[in-house]
Amino acid sequence: MADTIFDVAIIGSGPAGYTAAIRAGQLGLKTALIEKSDKLGGTCLHVGCIPTKALLYNAELYDHIKDGKEFGIEGLEGAKLNWSAIQDRKNKIIAKHAKGLEFLMKKNKVAVIRGWGKLNGPAQNGVHTVAVDNDGKKEQVKAKNLLLAFGSTARMLPGLQPGERVLTNIEILSLNDIPKSLIIVGSGAVGVEFASIYKSFGSEVTILEMLPRLVPIEDEEVSKELARVYRKRGINFHVNTKVEKVDVAKSGVSVTISADGKTQKLEAEKILIAVGRAPRTEGVGLESVPNIKVERGFIHTDQSFRTGEPNVYAIGDIVAGYPQLAHAGGIEGIAAVTHIAGKPIKPVKKELIPGATYCHPEIGSVGLTEAKARELGRDVRVGKFPFTANSRASIYGQHEGFIKVVSDAKYGEILGVHIIGPQATELIMEAVAALNLEATVEDLMWSIHAHPTLAEAMGDAVASVYGMAINA
Repeated sequence: MADTIFDVAIIGSGPAGYTAAIRAGQLGLKTALIEKSDKLGGTCLHVGCIPTKALLYNAELYDHIKDGKEFGIEGLEGAKLNWSAIQDRKNKIIAKHAKGLEFLMKKNKVAVIRGWGKLNGPAQNGVHTVAVDNDGKKEQVKAKNLLLAFGSTARMLPGLQPGERVLTNIEILSLNDIPKSLIIVGSGAVGVEFASIYKSFGSEVTILEMLPRLVPIEDEEVSKELARVYRKRGINFHVNTKVEKVDVAKSGVSVTISADGKTQKLEAEKILIAVGRAPRTEGVGLESVPNIKVERGFIHTDQSFRTGEPNVYAIGDIVAGYPQLAHAGGIEGIAAVTHIAGKPIKPVKKELIPGATYCHPEIGSVGLTEAKARELGRDVRVGKFPFTANSRASIYGQHEGFIKVVSDAKYGEILGVHIIGPQATELIMEAVAALNLEATVEDLMWSIHAHPTLAEAMGDAVASVYGMAINA
């Protein structure tokens, strides 16, 4: 590799990095993918999105089994969880897709280089150098362009360290047993997803949220509906609550919280810290390239994901101002390598990146919330359609939630769509396409939705903007 000069070297093989590598190969770029782990896929595949959703599916299936009588299926009362088998299935899914990534790198002629990649100063004569250390075996990788995709790590409360009782997304995915009780700090996607999983599996779950509502980045009505459903499910939660102290003992954890000037102590077998992700930008040589602007660990880029250093790009969880989502990182990677290849790109608009939360009920959202649209001075009209009035939801026995459409009152342009309910993370894609095409309420009203489907609820939701929903 010492004499090879790549068109692009990508550091990090999470969704941002591996997507960029595949597209770079498709575009005919000589591409290197540098990865510190012995497996490709990053946090998302190994200790994030994929294993979490595998457990969520198990949890949903188990809930259906518990409701077997409602569906006319007898004899399921004694059904038990085989935790070892659940973990084995999860691990097989991970292994399958990690193997698939290795195949895709070979298919697209991407050179995979193992080891910790570190920037080695500005380019010399138009060529950048990355120092790669693979357990003491060192080499230099040279490339005309660099693409930084370092990823992120779980943030931790001060004074705590992950272990048997204090968990991050990594530890909670490999537990030997289902905890009898679990406290979760943070009610973003990670927090509410694990709350949903372990409540279904029989744990006593309590969520602690510092802000005034669950899933605080979502539309306020979505937060209220999730709170209502979680109360119904028996998931405890405290909002406007600060964690003052966490005491860890052999038998469990004790958490002192404060709210409204009062303190109380909660106890549980384990605690999950789900307070966000920190960019993994320490120890990667950024200080050797002074033109790369770093703020609180995040790297600033332009719309093509170029940093301040010529021919150095950044994508994924390390990019300032963009959501830390796997699919966001993937499209950023595609945009960056397309720009490197000298081909035209479409801007990645932050407001058009969908949010997807896989708790039960699911949440899918894109565009402006109602509050944000009004804050921006937009004259809005809102429509909302409940899944209680959708026939397919009745068939599934999943009536919770709604679809909410935020639109421009004058022209009918769709500004945002917010879904909580069955398969919300799938249904949101119609709204993503609509917003990308600058579609109007009338455009979707005249789009024919098959019957009976959950997607019909979208047709009724847009029609409800004008008070013309058929099924409500």
